[in-house]
This record gives sequence, C-alpha cells and structure tokens, in this order.
Amino acid sequence: MDNADLSRKRQKHSNSANRRSPDDIPEALRDAAPPNSGTSPNRASSGKPIYLIGGLLVVGAVAVGAGLWYFTSTPSQNTVTQPIPTVSPSPTVSSPATPQTPVAVNPSPANSDNLLGHLPYQEAPEAELAPILPGSSMRLRQAAAKEFQAMVRAARASGVNLAPISAFRSVEDQQHIYFDTKAERGQSVTKRAEVSAPPGYSEHHTGYAVDIGDGNTPATNLNTNFEKTKAFRWLEANAARFHFEMSFPKNNSQGVNYEPWHWRFVGDRDSLETFYKAKNLSRSTP
Repeated sequence: MDNADLSRKRQKHSNSANRRSPDDIPEALRDAAPPNSGTSPNRASSGKPIYLIGGLLVVGAVAVGAGLWYFTSTPSQNTVTQPIPTVSPSPTVSSPATPQTPVAVNPSPANSDNLLGHLPYQEAPEAELAPILPGSSMRLRQAAAKEFQAMVRAARASGVNLAPISAFRSVEDQQHIYFDTKAERGQSVTKRAEVSAPPGYSEHHTGYAVDIGDGNTPATNLNTNFEKTKAFRWLEANAARFHFEMSFPKNNSQGVNYEPWHWRFVGDRDSLETFYKAKNLSRSTP
C-alpha cells in the first residue's frame, strides 16, 4: 500500500471516529465541556445543584438554631421572673463627731418670749380681783379666791393653818421687788431671777398665784424649810383637789429656784392656758 492509500485510510478512520454516537463516548468525557468551546456545561449534569442543596441545608440549620435560641432565652408568660437582689453597701465608719451643745427637747414656741427663764404675763383686770380671805387686802381672781378660801377651811379642819403671804402683784410692785432688792443684796440679774421674776414676768401679775406659809411656824415663810411643815405636807396631799399646784418644784424646766411656798390656781380655761405655756420651757441662757 502506497503512502497515498495509507493517508486516505487514516482519514477515513478519523472521520469514522468523529461520527461516533454519544452512547459510544465514555460518560466521563460526555460530562466535560470542550475546552475553549464558549458554551456552559449542562446545568443538569453540573455540580451546582449539590452546592445549592448544601447551602439550603446550612441556612435551614441556622434558622432552626435561631428559633431554639429564641424560645429558650425568652421567658414564657407563666414564668415568674425573680427580682435580682440588691446588696446594701457596707456601712461607712465615720470619725467621732465633735461634741455639740445639748438642744432642748420639744422646746415651747414661747421660748423666744421668755426672759431669764420667766414668761411674760399680763396684769389681771381690777374688776376680776377679789379678797383672798374675808377682810384681807391681798387679792386673787374671783375663781381662785373662792377655791383658796375652801382650801383654807379644809386645812383648818385637819389642824393645819394655811397663811397667805403674797397674792396679786402689779408690774409696779414687781419693779421694786426685783430691782430694789437686787441692788440691796448686790445680786446679778441672773441670780436675782432665780428667786424673783423681772417686772412683767411674774405669775403674781395674773391674779392666780399665791405664796403660802404655815401660820404655826412663820419662821419657815418664803424659804425651803417650809417643806418640813405640816402646811406643806397637807398641800402636797390635798391642793390638787382645789385646783392649786406648785409652780416651781425642784429641777423645774424654767431654771427657777425651788419654791415650795409658791402655788398657782389652774382651775379654769384661762388659768390653764396662761401657765401651761411654761411646761415645755428649757432652761434659758442669758
């Protein structure tokens, strides 16, 4: 066979190979696109469906996880949320405070009106004054005088002689008692105020106050020895029945010296309102 025949035979064989049916081409070769052919591989036979299915599975897994997180982290309507307990801060230890001057407990509004521990009082009207005892020049308000006379009678029935020493005093009378006696004794104003009120500040102005002595032991008049007498002991036991009380007991809130002989009437509204302003007075400092 010459070269020409051999060449034609090879060409014929090549054409025969090119006309081979798709079924004769191996599957691995049929799935691949010809290089540089410019055409896309068959979508049905490419690997993208696998990627798509995998992506969907991943997205689905993320969605399921998010849903589980929402339902587990969100409290249900039937769940009672407990409040978070608060922790109180530890107490702070401070340095000791500088000692302060004691303040009076429940001071009376009248504190601003007092003078050397005494409250201001108005003089009783002349028309309301009556003799403390029949024929006496000493006077009290009528209601107080009536009760004092009844008290004297009751004491006498018990063998006790209550003797009035001083009753109503005007502001002018108190001027002499406070300033003239202060000068005679060389007392300071504060020392004098411990035993006698300044003018305008004496309970005697009211017509309700009276100084009482023991008629059987006059040496005890106007001094603390009066507390040792039968008259004082009787007053302690019985004066309240006649609406009288001691004005300046021991350690009284006004800082006035103990006066067992000084008693006041508190048997009606006016007398009660007049004196009970003094009950909450703290000791004043000049």
